[in-house]
Amino acid sequence: MSEALPGERVEDRSVGDLVALASKNVSNLVRAEMDLAKLEIKADAKKAALSSVMFTIAAVMGGVVVIMLSISFAYALVGLGIWHWLAFLIVAIVYVLLAIALMFIAKRFIKKIEGAKRTRKTLKDDLATLRRRGDSDAPELTA
Repeated sequence: MSEALPGERVEDRSVGDLVALASKNVSNLVRAEMDLAKLEIKADAKKAALSSVMFTIAAVMGGVVVIMLSISFAYALVGLGIWHWLAFLIVAIVYVLLAIALMFIAKRFIKKIEGAKRTRKTLKDDLATLRRRGDSDAPELTA
């Protein structure tokens, strides 16, 4: 099997040669597409990894900021004349109340999850249709 040469007439080649050449060209095209997809996925994976590292660093920095603000809030309460231990206890209680409020909000969101309600309904309808086998006189299928 030889490559197609410029100026070569198709009529001069056998059907087997043409099929082999077309098959080789399709294989080369598929291989090139797969290589391109691999390169694109590799580039996207690098971007995703770098982004996740940056998000992690930002989250750690945000945690440090929350700690610093908490200490500042506690010392602001101390500046108002509240004992140190009570000021820090008030800050802790505020965080506990915030955590409880977030848990209740999350619980409400979880209760609203329907679990693919429409998909279950369409699957149920499809199974019912299959069991009936249309409107024929054939007996229904049992589950």
